[in-house]
Amino acid sequence: MTRRRLLVLRALGLGDLLTGVPALRGLRRAFPEHRLLLAAPGSLAEAVAATGAVDELIPAAAPGRAVPSAVPWSGPGPELAVDLHGSGPESLRPLSALGPERLWGFAHVAGPEWRADEHERDRWCRFLAWYGVAADPADVRITAPPWPSPAPDAVVVHPGADAGARRWPPGKFAAVARALARDGHRVVITGGPDEGELARAVAESAGLPAASSVFAGPAVLAFPALAALIAGARAVLVGDTGIAHLATALGTPSVVLFGPVSPALWGPPDSPRHRALWHPGVPHAGDPHGTEPDERLRAIGVPEVLAALAGLPEFATKA
Repeated sequence: MTRRRLLVLRALGLGDLLTGVPALRGLRRAFPEHRLLLAAPGSLAEAVAATGAVDELIPAAAPGRAVPSAVPWSGPGPELAVDLHGSGPESLRPLSALGPERLWGFAHVAGPEWRADEHERDRWCRFLAWYGVAADPADVRITAPPWPSPAPDAVVVHPGADAGARRWPPGKFAAVARALARDGHRVVITGGPDEGELARAVAESAGLPAASSVFAGPAVLAFPALAALIAGARAVLVGDTGIAHLATALGTPSVVLFGPVSPALWGPPDSPRHRALWHPGVPHAGDPHGTEPDERLRAIGVPEVLAALAGLPEFATKA
């Protein structure tokens, strides 16, 4: 007998996927007999598999955080389509076009109210609760890959971000890396597919050997290797990016640098294992998609970051 299909739209990035894990798991538990399909970028296939909540990835994406114009589909419409992408109505349209028997979304006639000041994990769990599905915002952990880290027990420093507004100055990242290396820590610099030059520049400025301390680019650090690196790290220093959410999902201690978006909206769970640094008192807050680092982010100092790292569980004792 063919299983009924449940389609979820969340065609965003790695951090969005990982903050959506509690909601995906809630749906998985509520509909155990359904085949759960997730419309998301094909590049996230291995990360989606690591959640353990999805039966099949349907590749769907659009530039930036836009909504895909359509979701590839064949056969009858899904029994249930769930919009975990946005507030609607734009993100409901590609789901509605498939003719689902039921459609859940914020902008739907029966949907809950969208709250702009709500944490992303809490938002989607509250959304599902409206429809009678229980989901736990703390249910974020994913399974680490079953192979060793390429740099075990290293402090991972990730200077990149999708937008310049969320990128702490490279010179400050280098200063932290230099101080950590001087104190006897192994430090590695990571970068996304287009951040190899940035990662190498930070390593060079910190006095680190690029050949052994830089992990950047799609050919070098695909998701399984990245997850193994983060899972085996002593700690992670990162801005408000997908790597921060990966550290949370793998239970790796982290220091996350915020600006202009508040950690109240995208920060790690309240835990001694994760420190969110944020200067809300700075009067100017920039565009989260801007090209220059936000003033709240610039206000974070190197000594402040080093102190936060030193305060993480087991960090100092492993030095």
